[in-house]
Amino acid sequence: MKKDLFILAGPTGVGKTDISIKLAKKLNGEIISADSMQIYKYMDIGSAKITNEETNNINHYLIDIVEPHESFNVAQFKEVAEECINKIHSENKLPMVVGGTGLYINSLIYDYNFTEADKDEEYRVYLENLAAEKGNDYVHEMLKDIDNESYNKIHANNLKRVIRALEVYKSTGKTIGEYSMDKECYEIPYNLHYFVLTMDREKLYNRIDKRVDIMLEKGLIDEVERLRAMGYTEEMQSMQGIGYKEILYYLEGKISLDESIYLIKKGSRNYAKRQLTWFRREKHAHWINKDNFSSENDIVNEILGQVNGSA
Repeated sequence: MKKDLFILAGPTGVGKTDISIKLAKKLNGEIISADSMQIYKYMDIGSAKITNEETNNINHYLIDIVEPHESFNVAQFKEVAEECINKIHSENKLPMVVGGTGLYINSLIYDYNFTEADKDEEYRVYLENLAAEKGNDYVHEMLKDIDNESYNKIHANNLKRVIRALEVYKSTGKTIGEYSMDKECYEIPYNLHYFVLTMDREKLYNRIDKRVDIMLEKGLIDEVERLRAMGYTEEMQSMQGIGYKEILYYLEGKISLDESIYLIKKGSRNYAKRQLTWFRREKHAHWINKDNFSSENDIVNEILGQVNGSA
């Protein structure tokens, strides 16, 4: 008998947090965050991290588990998240994965092998030597024509991930995103309840812009100042997050504050667009358009009805 796994996904700013808390109360659930920024300690405002008050006494996992100077990849997420799923099940509660990092979510429901798949050691060494000779930017540019999504998403200084994306393309002829989606080659190990929240694109973009303004009011600049004072730099994976790298550039005098705010809003909107594109490829997901409901409680009841109907 497969065990239940609930997933609530969707783009940044769509309002997953409030709905997930209400659902967790109704479903006797505990929440596993699938957010690639909320894993980092001290990075609260820019990641829109849930506060202790907002959790409403619902246990949350995979928040504040990594120091900002440490790297964290999808294989590590899968390992830790599966431990959390097993723990929650052992307490006769429902594990609820909530977030917008699609690759994290897919790592739990598909049989990805992130360590051994399609390695090409010879090509990897060639790329490492090329980077040493001509610089990281040169190797990063190689991604542009074959995998524009990874080119935009992966920073040039994150050489390991750049090389991995190039290696996957050389070995499979697919981008790393396409390759990941194609790894659905085994039966899903859970009884899945998968929902994606969406809404009118313009409304979503307005919400995102407003959320950036609220982050600034809450002290995003001070937060980045503190991280900078602690020794965290733009080369680190964590500081490449939207909202952090732009404010860092402002603090370093590279751009104006207005430019940094513009770039944060633009980057967040583009990220939401990429997230929606990712989730549209997910055939197991049930889409919930928030515009079709008059209140969050109606959305919660709709999802509850679908979960109970498939139980």
